[in-house]
Amino acid sequence: MWVGLAATGVVLLGFEPADLDAVGVSFALLAGVARASYILLSAQTGQRWPGFDGLAIASAFATLLLTAPAIVSGGTALLDPHVLLIGAPVGVLSSVIPYTCELVALRSPAPSVFGILMSLEPAAAALAAIVVLHELLSPIQWLAVACVVVASVGATRSRPVLSEPAPD
Repeated sequence: MWVGLAATGVVLLGFEPADLDAVGVSFALLAGVARASYILLSAQTGQRWPGFDGLAIASAFATLLLTAPAIVSGGTALLDPHVLLIGAPVGVLSSVIPYTCELVALRSPAPSVFGILMSLEPAAAALAAIVVLHELLSPIQWLAVACVVVASVGATRSRPVLSEPAPD
């Protein structure tokens, strides 16, 4: 029921007139598949690895995987000590801390509940757009946001916790 309500919110966003580009729609669908994969794989990582070992290994692997392409794209300026000194805390604040919180959160509820909770991020972005960009939503867009928020609340209040969080 709650997944259907959240999906209704997403569908309502499709009623707004817009010029759609096949490439853009393809990227949006790919992003959705990647997000769903992230949620499911993160839930498995949290259940299989004790503490934050899985996150540490995944972060180190991603760093190794992306370092060479980043240097090729951005040049050796990325290896400047000043850039590294600023980049390290940005990486911790923008990746390590949020992913750690998500990993802890994924250890308790079902992935479907966590997925609905993650759908609150666009609602937060809509509020930020109002405050920061002075961009207002249409009534249909507000209805879509309301559907997602209600689905999130309903999913978290109606589903029992599957297991206790794993000890760190």
